[in-house]
Amino acid sequence: MLRSNKFCTSVSCMDGRIQLPITHWLKESYNVSYVDTITEPGLDKLFANPAKMQEIKSKVSISVNAHGSKLILVSGHHDCAGNPVSKNEHVEHIKNTVKTIESWKLPVRVIGAWVNEDWELEVL
Repeated sequence: MLRSNKFCTSVSCMDGRIQLPITHWLKESYNVSYVDTITEPGLDKLFANPAKMQEIKSKVSISVNAHGSKLILVSGHHDCAGNPVSKNEHVEHIKNTVKTIESWKLPVRVIGAWVNEDWELEVL
């Protein structure tokens, strides 16, 4: 497959309300053309589950190795049905997920963000 530096990766909740704000923010902030999207309900809490973590790692690896993604954004969001906890708990989950992905030693930058009640991204 043709590699490009025009890709990045979003690791986020499946909630459709956050997909466009994340995509628009990534395209504007990082000048990418495409956003590979890896989603699960309440994804920021799933890294406590080793089987799910391996599944997500496999998908992230495809984005990095096949599409040449150089950036991974991990996010959580306001009003999440899949992980109905406080913002502070989400932030801790996001930070832990960022650390886990960084431990995979992929040649990418990994950042975390909170999608607030106005559907705007707050970088952590």
